Amino acid sequence: MLDFYRFRHFQTSPALMHAVSTKSQDLPYTFSLALHTGEDTEKIVDNRKQLAKHLGSSDDLHFIVANQTHSDHIKVIEANESKGWTSLSDAIEDCDALITNVSQVVLSILTADCVPILLYDPKQKVIAAVHAGWKGTEAKIVAKTVAKMSEVFHSEAKDIIAGIAPSIGKCCYEVGEDVAKHFFNHPDACTAKGTKFMLDLPSINKEQLVSAGLQEKNIEMSKICTACEVERFFSYRKEKGCSGRFMSMITLKELK
Repeated sequence: MLDFYRFRHFQTSPALMHAVSTKSQDLPYTFSLALHTGEDTEKIVDNRKQLAKHLGSSDDLHFIVANQTHSDHIKVIEANESKGWTSLSDAIEDCDALITNVSQVVLSILTADCVPILLYDPKQKVIAAVHAGWKGTEAKIVAKTVAKMSEVFHSEAKDIIAGIAPSIGKCCYEVGEDVAKHFFNHPDACTAKGTKFMLDLPSINKEQLVSAGLQEKNIEMSKICTACEVERFFSYRKEKGCSGRFMSMITLKELK
């Protein structure tokens, strides 16, 4: 049986399904779900099929996977079809945030330390999935995604619920001044340690969500550091360049 991390406040909505995958010693590549890191494609696709089977939905699901490039590019998904699920050839190109109001479409983010953020507007029935590494965080991709939800679907930020999934924490994310300088305006989240700095990307993304208009009570932090909990989650830093990736997902159910 696969184990998933889930957010408490998302689980209260009958219209929503979400999950964050974790490692499994029983499956190939410890249940990595990435097609872009050089593993045997057939085995990764089999892992993805196992994932779909265990998500708890008997209905057909359509998975959207993007070619993440640490950009601030956002794609609105309008069709009920899979992209990038069984092959890289039809993945959404050059994109780090996905938005949709189409039911049974699973928006996904692949990470191994970067910050995955899931968003849900229960009033307009809109969801989003965001990938925020330090470059995406510096570009405020999560705030731009909220703005796009408002522009396209008339979402109001105060209604949006957010989940910030497991990612590397300030305890383990040591960076040089070349990276840290972009976040000196967040003194609580960027602390000097000798000639290096300890950076708190999850909290910076939370700040950006609040600045975008979300209510702080509607933002749930996993408070899980991938490097500290490397037995459960892939960590590029801790595993010294691992090729494994876990997946954060969100979809709107088709209510009968």
